[in-house]
Order: sequence, then structure tokens, then C-alpha cells
Amino acid sequence: MTTLEGRTGTAVVVIDMQRDVVAQAVDRDGVIARIAGLVARARTAGVPVVWVQDTLDGAQGSDGWRLVDALVPGEDEAVVAKEHGDAFEGTELEDVLAGLAAGRLVVCGAQTDACVRSTLHGAFVRGYDVTLVEDAHTTADLTSYGAPPPAQVIAHTNLYWRYQTGPGRVAEVVAADQVVLAGG
Repeated sequence: MTTLEGRTGTAVVVIDMQRDVVAQAVDRDGVIARIAGLVARARTAGVPVVWVQDTLDGAQGSDGWRLVDALVPGEDEAVVAKEHGDAFEGTELEDVLAGLAAGRLVVCGAQTDACVRSTLHGAFVRGYDVTLVEDAHTTADLTSYGAPPPAQVIAHTNLYWRYQTGPGRVAEVVAADQVVLAGG
């Protein structure tokens, strides 16, 4: 139901699964495994995968900036560098997705309470249908900054996104192994 005319395809968007970003993330290995499985399914189904990498305050090229070993972009898959929480802000992401005719995004990655949340909302207000993969996003423990415990952050994000609404758009929360991937 996307409001983006002629954009009937789906794309999987993997956000900031970089070594330093997820070094202290909750259920890190489980989330990585579920994302890897989702990416493999998307590739088999011919659904494009788009990778987003935070510039980490100029750390590009460092070991910590690299994606985790289990998640490697394919040669034909776009990698979008970003400086802001919302992966659409100041990047080529919209152009990449338009080129793929993607009107539905399947979003996973890190961190739940920062870049994942910002990108979910950024996509939705731009007219995309947005599926949050409920067991394939994570965050670190930021309780020392006043945040709730990570498990609560993840659960709350899944809860509120499940009830997100907007005219002509769909927001949903689906487990990684239940995500329906339809080629565009």
C-alpha cells in the first residue's frame, strides 16, 4: 500500500551492523544470525539488500567501522554511508531505493533506540511501507545515560511500531523467519 507510485518492490535495509556499533549489543550473535538468514532468503528471492554504515565520527576504514564478519554485502548490493540517525538524511538512500522500485522496506540492525528508530520513522513519513524485523534489531546497554534496559527498549520499539499508522502506508513487526519477501 505504499504511497510511492510505481514502487511495488521490497528491499531489506540492514542498518549499522558494524563491529564497534554492536560490540556490546544485546543478543548480538543471535541478531547477526537472524539478519544473515534474512539476507540469504532475500538474495534467493531476488529481493535487493541495502546496507547502511554509520561514519562513526570519521572512523571510516578502521576495523571497528567494518561490518561484522558474518554480514558481507554482495558485489551488486548498495552500501550507503550516513552521518545522521535517519539513514535518509543527507544520503543517497532514497535514490538507491527509487532505482530498485522499492516501496516496502524490511528494516533490521542497530541500534534500536537510535538509527533503527530514526530510519523507521524517516521511511514511514516518506511514504514507505515499513516492516520492522522484531528479533533482528538490537542495542547496547545505555542505562548509564538514563535509558531503560536494552530488552525493554527493544520490546517497546516492537510494541509501538506494531501500532504505527498512516494513510496509505503499512507498518508491521514480524519475526525474521516469518518475513514475507516478494520480489520487485
